[in-house]
This record gives sequence, structure tokens and C-alpha cells, in this order.
Amino acid sequence: MTLTQLFTVAVILLVSLASVGCRDGLPPRLRPGCYPASTVGAPFVNPDRLGRHGYRFSLSEKNGIVYTCRGGHIDLAHLRIAADWTAYLTRKSFRHLMAGDTEFSYKLMVDRSRHYVALSYPADWADRSKAEREAVAREISRALGPTLAYNMTNWHEILTWFGYKCVGLPTAFASAFSWEDSYSNLLGTILATRALQDNERSFNKALTVALNEELDRLGALPASVARQATDQVKGHWFTGPIMMFMDIRKRNFDIGLRDGLVTPTLLPAVAECGDVTPASYPAPNLEVLARHGFAARLSVEPREWEAGAILAVAYPDTKPRPRRVDLAVHLGPIMDYIEQDALGRFGPQAQTQAGAADAR
Repeated sequence: MTLTQLFTVAVILLVSLASVGCRDGLPPRLRPGCYPASTVGAPFVNPDRLGRHGYRFSLSEKNGIVYTCRGGHIDLAHLRIAADWTAYLTRKSFRHLMAGDTEFSYKLMVDRSRHYVALSYPADWADRSKAEREAVAREISRALGPTLAYNMTNWHEILTWFGYKCVGLPTAFASAFSWEDSYSNLLGTILATRALQDNERSFNKALTVALNEELDRLGALPASVARQATDQVKGHWFTGPIMMFMDIRKRNFDIGLRDGLVTPTLLPAVAECGDVTPASYPAPNLEVLARHGFAARLSVEPREWEAGAILAVAYPDTKPRPRRVDLAVHLGPIMDYIEQDALGRFGPQAQTQAGAADAR
């Protein structure tokens, strides 16, 4: 482990310890992500040796890159982070709904941006029985949890695209919307939702089972085969001798904005997979709220040095500019800007087949 990696781990541990005492329970721990590249230092892991998931800690939990025939490269750390935040924000949403709160906020520990949720309730909410409110709040919170977690992970990618440096390290631009990120994050929210509906197992056990089942369904390959298959795009999708000194050219900007689906980026030809089609999954949404007379407005207040550049994209003709980004209004224009910036930087190869057919 290099001095840089040791410093990163130390900072992550300190930030994690500082999170203790949150009134909504302990927020998820941090995990360092990986590049989906077959360079020195990029850990490919065997899908049948992933250990047990640990919300707070697990000696057996393994993270790294798994390649799947129908889901492409999957960053297990990203998946687990999104899964744990889905569980945390589901619980947090439920508590605020039961309390009748009209606004609450949250933030990813390595980002300075704060996310806000403004809630509108049906007129008779306070008059309903506790049992009825609990049933409705549970259903709504299970929509809010994955949606808020997914938005948060997407926002982190936006921040790093604009140059944000996590925990004082050099820029993480190379990882911003790298081709496996959004799909890995989405899978985390999907698997967490399944685990939360498992009434027989603890969250950690249920997530472990759901992850193993999903990787099998997507056709996960052994680590040695996955690394060898990834070598074929070296020099095209990514460059660099080792993980700390590399560049990612291929990106995937599909976060579900155009058609509600997120499609993974597959390697062009993997003999072990044969002729397969990518497994697209729907991005989480809040349609259930309207059925129960609720509404939610989701916004983000960027507090990083890069806030000015992001707000200039969101509010090009407004001065003074508001401090918050309304995700329903501004996420699309921000993603359009990033896609055009990527094309200018890297050319057409930056945009995957998924990116072209992407989002809202």
C-alpha cells in the first residue's frame, strides 16, 4: 500500500468515526472505489468469494471489480455504498414522515454539498391512525430511500467532473462517470430495496444473498477471465500503467434521464459471454408519492469550490444565482453540459452506446 493510499484510508476512518451519534442512526461507512481497468493495482475479484456484506464492518467483505456478461464491469464498493445509503435514507425518510416534517437534509461524508428533501402531505395526514400512517410512510420511504441515494451518488460524479477533490487527494476526474459507476450505484439501490423487503434475514445477510443472486443472473466471470477480457480495451477506453496514474476515456452518462432506464457498458467481445444484450434497469422514481397525496421537491446546495461553475450551468441567465439546484429542473441541463464537455475532451469514444440512448 502506498503512502497516498495509507493517507486515504486514515482520512476515511477519521471521517467515519466523526459520523457517530447521528440521530437517524449510524450513516454508512466509506469504501474506496476502483477503476474498471486491467492496470497494476486494479483489483478484480472472484464473484464466488465476496464474503458477507457489512453495513458498518465485515472482515470477510471483499470489494473490487467484477465483470458480468450482461451488466459489464461492476464496482462492488460503489454498489455497497449505494446499498447502505439506500437503507439509511429509507429509515431516515420513514422517521421524518412519521414526525410530519416538511423538510430534511443529508450529505455524503466525502462531499460538502447538502441534499434537501421538501415534503408536502395530504390534508388529512395528521388525522389518520398511526397504523395507517406507518403503512403509507413505509411504502413512501422505500421509494424515497433509493431515489435519494441514487441522486447523491450521481451528484458525487457531477462534482468530480467539475474538478472536486475528495478528502484532499488529487482530482478524481478520471473516475467521474467512468463507464461502470452509474450502473454499479443503481444496482446497489435495487439490491438494498430487495434486502429491506426480506423479513427473514438481517440487512447484511439479505444484501449478501441478493448480491450473489444478482451477479449470477448477470453472468459474473472469474477474476482472471475478467482481467484478460478488459485488456482488449487498454489504450482505447483507458490508458496508464498503474491505477494511481491512469486516465479513463470511456464514460457512461446514462443515469436514466431520457427513458427511465440505465443501460450498462459491455466490453465489445467476450468469448465466455457469447452474444448477449445488456441488462437495463429502471432508475428509482417517486411516482408512488402522488398516489398517496404526497409530493417531494429534491434539491442540492453545492458547497464546494466548484459550486460557482455548477450553478452557472444550472442558472445561465439568472443573477444573482440561487444557491440550490432543483434536481427536477436542472439535472438534465447539467448532464447535457457534461456530455458535451466529454465529447470535446475525448471525442465520440467518450460516449458509450448506453450514453447515446440514455436518460430522461
